Amino acid sequence: MMSGEIVTDHDVLTPEQIRSDPMYNEVLYPFGFQWFAGVGFWAESAAWALTLQRTGREGSFEARDKRLLARLAPRLTETATLATAVGRVALTSMTNVLNQVQQPALVLNRRGMVLSTNAAADAGFDDDIRISNRRLMVRDKSALAKLDQLVDLIRSTPDSHALPAAPIPVRRTAKPPVVIRVLPIDGAARNVFLGARAMLTLSNLLPRPGPDPGLIAEAFDLTPAESRLAALLASGMSIDGVAERLRISRETVRNHLRSVFSKTGIHRQSELISLVSQLI
Repeated sequence: MMSGEIVTDHDVLTPEQIRSDPMYNEVLYPFGFQWFAGVGFWAESAAWALTLQRTGREGSFEARDKRLLARLAPRLTETATLATAVGRVALTSMTNVLNQVQQPALVLNRRGMVLSTNAAADAGFDDDIRISNRRLMVRDKSALAKLDQLVDLIRSTPDSHALPAAPIPVRRTAKPPVVIRVLPIDGAARNVFLGARAMLTLSNLLPRPGPDPGLIAEAFDLTPAESRLAALLASGMSIDGVAERLRISRETVRNHLRSVFSKTGIHRQSELISLVSQLI
């Protein structure tokens, strides 16, 4: 249907077809309805139709009714387009907030198709995790099966119901695994015309930033040399790698490390990595 177009039973079916059509006999008649009219309108570039039902006693929609309904179409288009625009702004605000903290996120509509992504997600997509034909695709077969289950759940669950979806770990070929979590869409972003149904966050999609030596020094009262050492070890570098990077001897590295242990109250390199990682 085009915007402003009014369609009734008589426009698409003959009386004989109406009498034999399963839609009337199995759906409308049992609930007391007999006649319908559809009003075409737009929500941005998407075509919609508002259908109205009448009982047999009320009678079918006639030419006068169609003229009155045609006056309703522009108002429906204005309302639907405004609701879509407001929802899109609300949705963009949600994903942009996550983008500010480098949290990749994307939004799925009620058909499970990707509606939008933020810049952090776009920067992290690769051959292991990508968008193809508006679908989120992953190379990990186990994770892909769980994503398919999530899409089935989105399609079959009413918009007003929460999605009981567990986090989905995604293994990657040469990078750390990603964890996909499902968040609800609320407020203005959740409207029938926009169709946003769920927000997915992708933890660990992007490389984590290394710890800030200045922050480490301030937090644990370390010298600049000690804080640089702690930052490099926390980023996964070995003792030999630290020595080479800082151009100091292995023994000097160990002396700095003992001093760091003393000041932080820990005794193992693994404990240091865990402690510093809390500052990232």
